[in-house]
Amino acid sequence: MKLQVKVKPNAKQQKIEESGDGSLIISLKSPPVDGKANRELIEILAKRFDVPKSQILIKSGTSSRYKLIYIEKAD
Repeated sequence: MKLQVKVKPNAKQQKIEESGDGSLIISLKSPPVDGKANRELIEILAKRFDVPKSQILIKSGTSSRYKLIYIEKAD
């Protein structure tokens, strides 16, 4: 599965919203320092899609607010 994600770091509250175009807007509590926000993003997506964290890959945008995420779903 491929996802387009916009990340909002340093938010007061963690939440996932769906945009009209099917992409996700994810608010994270972590700051975008030393990969903390990316780690929190992977944890949130793993819970949301019920997959292990190891099956989530940030394909592009590791240092950007706009990210392309691949999620491997086991059949």
